[in-house]
Amino acid sequence: MNNIICPQCGAQNAPDSQFCPACGCQFNNGVPVNNVAPNQELAYEIKGANLPYVIMNLKRGQQIICEGGSMSWKSPSVTMETTSNGGVGKVFSRMFSGEKLFQNKYTAQEDNAYIAFSSSFPGAIMALDVAPGHDVICQKSAFLAGTSGVEVSIHFNKKIGVGLFAGEGFIMQRMSGNGKVFIEIDGSMEEKVLQPGEKIVISTGHLVMMDASCQIDIETNKGFKNIFLGGEGIFNTVITGPGKVVMQSMPISKTANILYPYMPHPSSNDSTASAVVNLFNKN
Repeated sequence: MNNIICPQCGAQNAPDSQFCPACGCQFNNGVPVNNVAPNQELAYEIKGANLPYVIMNLKRGQQIICEGGSMSWKSPSVTMETTSNGGVGKVFSRMFSGEKLFQNKYTAQEDNAYIAFSSSFPGAIMALDVAPGHDVICQKSAFLAGTSGVEVSIHFNKKIGVGLFAGEGFIMQRMSGNGKVFIEIDGSMEEKVLQPGEKIVISTGHLVMMDASCQIDIETNKGFKNIFLGGEGIFNTVITGPGKVVMQSMPISKTANILYPYMPHPSSNDSTASAVVNLFNKN
């Protein structure tokens, strides 16, 4: 088979290419899809303050991928297709990274179309750019939506200590490809750009995202009193630059632990109504 000549930038691509690494133009069995690059300038706006949603204004042929159930509203001219978006390996890779087996692909059939996606938890939505050689690593289930040139796959923490004690587990999400991706953040966000060798210490659950150029490790809190009386646990996560790191102020795991004592349990004699009253009467 002959190489594919990209209609967007003229670059030569291998016959089995799914998108052009130079500009992101998507191919389907060697044929450019609508001659529209998935990383074509995407017009979007993030609204809703602490209950955020992102609304995207699409041109004809632009495509957005998302996990099933993420779409909130859209114009009638945006059509949906449920797809595995890759082979069996990619399907199970997404599953282990916290996403569903299949994705939904939305395509604008005309200009001035729109589609919106809402966060599943109070917090923030952040837009990130990915490109060949610039992958980002995120917490599980961070992916909300992205342009069709973006690929969501598994990132495996090879260090046993990091997998067991860093709070993110052995498996995280890797966003790669070429385009724009939107991720969910629990609570408010803070970002910091680390210089080569610069470190930041992050409490368990507060890491949202880091550039793939960063390194993740753990450190032990020193001192008996600090470990057992300080309330910060035994381990913290350490990120070493270079690259960008994003933190979140209200991890859903910590929120669940705070609410747990006020929720009804099978062994409890309290009724559901009493549990709800206790929740709202918290001092």
